[in-house]
Amino acid sequence: MIVVGGEALVDLVDENGLPTPVAGGGPFNTAIALGRLGIPVAYLGTLSHDAYGSLLARVLTEAGVDMSLVRWSAAPTPVAVVHRQDGGEHTYTFPLAGTSLADFPPEALPALPDRVWAIHVGTLALAVDPPAAAYAALLDREAGRRTIVLDPNVRPAVFGDQDAYRAHFEGFAKSADVVKLSDDDAAWIYPGLELAQVLERILALGPRLVAITLGAQGAVAASRDGQANVPGVPVTVVDTVGAGDSFGAALLAALVERDALHPRATRTLDDALLEEAVAYAMTASAITCTRRGAVPPTRAEIDAWMGASEKV
Repeated sequence: MIVVGGEALVDLVDENGLPTPVAGGGPFNTAIALGRLGIPVAYLGTLSHDAYGSLLARVLTEAGVDMSLVRWSAAPTPVAVVHRQDGGEHTYTFPLAGTSLADFPPEALPALPDRVWAIHVGTLALAVDPPAAAYAALLDREAGRRTIVLDPNVRPAVFGDQDAYRAHFEGFAKSADVVKLSDDDAAWIYPGLELAQVLERILALGPRLVAITLGAQGAVAASRDGQANVPGVPVTVVDTVGAGDSFGAALLAALVERDALHPRATRTLDDALLEEAVAYAMTASAITCTRRGAVPPTRAEIDAWMGASEKV
């Protein structure tokens, strides 16, 4: 089982002039995406007892996400205001003080079941404290025992000083096995560096694999044994919310299927394997972009899309 830690919140999205609540948050979306791909997954974070918290819990449960590690709180659910930009991109405003996100102190960390072999942490969980201290303690406790996956998913409005965050991020990356980020994340964390330099720098910290998404241009990935540069999948973009989370989850699913992610995995992350895994992840991301909101595809939908593409 993979444990996904981080925020679950509600995005207020403008739908024809009316703010519409949509379940979201990068780690939440990742847990949903893994569940829809049939990967055993649990969510580790705090949910509110309020109506929005019930909405989040229902969506997680419907995707098959294990809820046994959830902490429940009387604090309100955090709400992100989504500002749509031209081309389907988004910016976010996060009022977080006093919300359930912050109600996760280090002493609340549960022991993980033996069946947990990987931990995925990202977005606000790496940058905003509380709860960052709790997730940092989790990674300190579990690094070397379980596969660690990081997704910074940068939100400049709340991430604070770039230099301080870079040091923070690199500290986490030293204990990580997989790091996934976007080209926007890379530009914010490492201003002035080319993508090849970012890949090299993060790999030098110790991860087995680093992947960078490039929006419509595709994605690149590198390990000590291989590289991949996969073009984007042409689609009519409806919405980009959750596309990166779908990519990350599908990348992990592809690596799991190829026995290349488990702590005891011995398969080499060579060019061929990386090309296959990144192509699968790109397809998942592209399908997500054809839908309103973060609605990740199932494994059957990805397989059908890739099968149709091969016949063209």
